[in-house]
Amino acid sequence: MQPRGPSNPPKVVTFGEIMLRLSTPGHTRFVQAQSFDATFGGGEANVAASLATYGLDAYFVCKLPENPIGQAAVNHLRRFGVQTDYLVRGGDRLGIYFLETGASQRPSKVVYDRARSAVTTLEPDEVDWSTVFEGAHWFHWTGITPALGTIPRRTLENACRAAQAADVTVSCDLNYRSKLWTVAEARATMRPLMEYVDVCIANEEDADRSLGLTAGTTDVEAADLDEEGYFALAKELKSAFDFDSVAITLRESFSASENGWSAVLHDERDCAEPVRSQRYTIRLVDRVGGGDSFAAGLIYGLLTKEDTQAALEFGVAASCLKQTIPGDFNLTEADEAEKLATGSGAGRVER
Repeated sequence: MQPRGPSNPPKVVTFGEIMLRLSTPGHTRFVQAQSFDATFGGGEANVAASLATYGLDAYFVCKLPENPIGQAAVNHLRRFGVQTDYLVRGGDRLGIYFLETGASQRPSKVVYDRARSAVTTLEPDEVDWSTVFEGAHWFHWTGITPALGTIPRRTLENACRAAQAADVTVSCDLNYRSKLWTVAEARATMRPLMEYVDVCIANEEDADRSLGLTAGTTDVEAADLDEEGYFALAKELKSAFDFDSVAITLRESFSASENGWSAVLHDERDCAEPVRSQRYTIRLVDRVGGGDSFAAGLIYGLLTKEDTQAALEFGVAASCLKQTIPGDFNLTEADEAEKLATGSGAGRVER
């Protein structure tokens, strides 16, 4: 892992799919909607946007169609400071996802329309990964990318090999998606890819469905967390796959409108045992991208903070704030996350 606090802004590379996001206005249902709010988002793009907002040199790798919708996605990335030098243009279409935001006891719903999207045609030889990783500190991907098909899977493996050869720290957010592949397919693909990963980020469902390890007796929907089970899971993941660090998010789902939010980090550079962050109760505005904002905050923390606890607290605070912001991207500044991590979360008006 790269040393903390490099003198220049660290270069971080992410690889995945950015999609057009069409969400129903407010809390309306799909069957009610007569219009949709349009923006863009996707796991690795969300991470890059957060890191760019924090002042890091953040690059996003993807393949986007050479048409106005593809260009709109590029413009959206650039608007928030993401570097697009390594984007590949081609393919027929941009993937789309539709979002219906739930409330109270009604859960949110996502419908994908991403089959044959441009990124699924991104062949391994279309990206010069040695150039991409020149001067890089970190590479981040999620379990969504290999779930998109055999071509993205091969391209991702090439990227991981190149990152390892360049001595770049590699992080993976397991991000299991049942609408993209089965548990058996996920485990068969993800377990071998873990040999390239230094920092593993997960929740209890991801760890089980992607890697086959469970978190004790936790029942998320009953908001009943087994803390010792999470500590044991972090240790087991670290031991089984020889990770440098393991982070696990802990979400207590009281309803679609209110969640408890905290995380565990096992990073032996500072602590022989896992540590847990402070816990936040969030009145949700938009939980989509919450995990991505945690991953970005953790990456920023591990690159810039002096100790494990501070890195973890920054990541959790940043992701707490994201879930109060509509859209996929976390538009929280680093100092806002710092204030929450080290001070009050009362939400008083700043004058």
